[in-house]
Amino acid sequence: MDLLLPRRCAGCGDPGQVLCGPCRERLRRPPVRVVTPVDTHVPMWSLGPYAGTHRGVILAMKERGNLAVRSLIGPVLAAAVTHLQARGELPDRIDAPVPLTLVPAPTRARSARLRGGDHVTDLCRAAGLPVTPALRHRSTVRDQVGLDAEARRRNLAGSVELRHVPTGPVLLVDDVVTTGSTLAAAAEVLTAAGVTVCGAVVIAHA
Repeated sequence: MDLLLPRRCAGCGDPGQVLCGPCRERLRRPPVRVVTPVDTHVPMWSLGPYAGTHRGVILAMKERGNLAVRSLIGPVLAAAVTHLQARGELPDRIDAPVPLTLVPAPTRARSARLRGGDHVTDLCRAAGLPVTPALRHRSTVRDQVGLDAEARRRNLAGSVELRHVPTGPVLLVDDVVTTGSTLAAAAEVLTAAGVTVCGAVVIAHA
């Protein structure tokens, strides 16, 4: 199959590997604090801008059916969490007796089915950290592509529901943040249920 359809890097498109060496190196950069037009209510960190390698791997996971790259981005997420814990920006096992749990941002059920499963949940599981898919969108939510910050906020108002109540501190995870509306709605629902939301990490910010 590699002779007929050469494997290409999810980050840059070069033939040979699922994720080439230079793209792996770009993904090693430490997370940076970012802010969005909509207040997410919690500190948020991004692994890079939505361009180049970061954009490539997100599109590969999300739109191109590349399931293999999900397992490779999981350890990148885990390294980011460890880095933030070492800097004292996220609780570690010393700060909190209950381990930090990853909570994937909600997605539409139809979108997840078309993508071969929820890619954000998959990469959270590949990180090797505790994961609780606690959130989901109600069926009334429409696709957010093309909506501005206010329209996204209206679209998500009251449309994120809690499936399970996580125990201990949680960290929200998403692939890309644009306006912050999704993460804000997720943080609001979790906080209302008495959950401690320590922050959010995204693979890229637009």
